[in-house]
Amino acid sequence: MAGRTDRGVHATAQVVSFETDRPLDPDRLRRSLNRLLGPEIAVVRIAEALPTFHARFSATGRAYRYLVLDREVHDPLLARTVLHVPEPLDVAAMDRAVAPLVGEHDFAAFCRRREGASTLRRVRWAGWRRAGELAEFSIGATAFCHQMVRSIVAACLDVGLGRLPEHALGELLASRDRSLGRGAAPPHGLALVGVGYPGEELEAPEWIESRG
Repeated sequence: MAGRTDRGVHATAQVVSFETDRPLDPDRLRRSLNRLLGPEIAVVRIAEALPTFHARFSATGRAYRYLVLDREVHDPLLARTVLHVPEPLDVAAMDRAVAPLVGEHDFAAFCRRREGASTLRRVRWAGWRRAGELAEFSIGATAFCHQMVRSIVAACLDVGLGRLPEHALGELLASRDRSLGRGAAPPHGLALVGVGYPGEELEAPEWIESRG
């Protein structure tokens, strides 16, 4: 799999690779898998890859989205994929707060440490916007460490609710201290939405690109 995520996280662009020595009809296999895996999982496309391809280790970047419904009453139809916050969020402040995260940094303050694993990551973009009634967070990076996105979102929510100043995320980043963080946002609002590979580089959403 292209991305390993915590239980409860979703994906709209997961990639899986496997090896077989049997001849396969990709379209027939796709239809068979969808009959077996639906409705929770949908296989969109199956294609033959080079022997050197690996869904996880060949990836050059990944993109995630986090959705929040910030109104008094929750929406039962969105409950499995959108975090409900009963107070209004200052999304503009949240957007400004994540600006210092773009670039190559040590994200130790936002990651659950794993023995011997580096927390140095390069974030290509990060931003919040209003999307109808929802607050949407988009972030793309060469790679992510454990709980990095959910930890960033948790701090952003505190900014949006006025519990933290906008400059707090930059200060947390510089501290490299996980104990100063704000925990991790619930997993169900998060989705893997893109994976980049050589020759198919990951692109930011249009609303991010339009900012220049």
